[in-house]
Amino acid sequence: MYVTRHSEITDRSLIERLWQMYRRSYLPVAQEVPTHEMLEREEFDDQLRSANNRLWVIWDDDQPVGMTLVSTDIRSTRWLSTEYFAKHFPEHLREGRVHYVVWVTVDPAYQARGSMTLLARQALAAEARDGALLVFDTPEFNQPGDTGGAAELLHRLARMVAEPTLLPLNTQRYFALDFAPQPLAPAETVGSLSKE
Repeated sequence: MYVTRHSEITDRSLIERLWQMYRRSYLPVAQEVPTHEMLEREEFDDQLRSANNRLWVIWDDDQPVGMTLVSTDIRSTRWLSTEYFAKHFPEHLREGRVHYVVWVTVDPAYQARGSMTLLARQALAAEARDGALLVFDTPEFNQPGDTGGAAELLHRLARMVAEPTLLPLNTQRYFALDFAPQPLAPAETVGSLSKE
């Protein structure tokens, strides 16, 4: 296995191959969480074409089996608040060092083969060299509590190339109000008021 780095991808054949791997890898998460974790095809293509993004692809011979995409300009994403980082990390933002992990995905058949470690070494080393504040988010599906989970995994992988501090930034929970008609219990039916 080996890793390649890309930016501004225009090769339709490569984009299609990466899309197929991305979709196959993200589908289990997309089916389990209510948030828009898996990009639509047009969004995916736009991310690959952007000069603001760094894409690392892990290959097994000529087959893409994993990739991570990092945005180096959070102003060009819809996922992070520039105002938040201007207030809390003004120097990082001013110097263009707030980067965002748009996705990390590995084909399920390759997760246990060390591909995540190989991918992380390449991508995280570049972020460490830049002195980036590398922001990432993960659904509860991958991060069920405040500790452990995907955050701890990424922190351990980052410690292979530097000594970063893991900073919890925020937790967001999703709720729903279900207004679908529901059968009423007999005592609750309309018109069953008793006279006293």
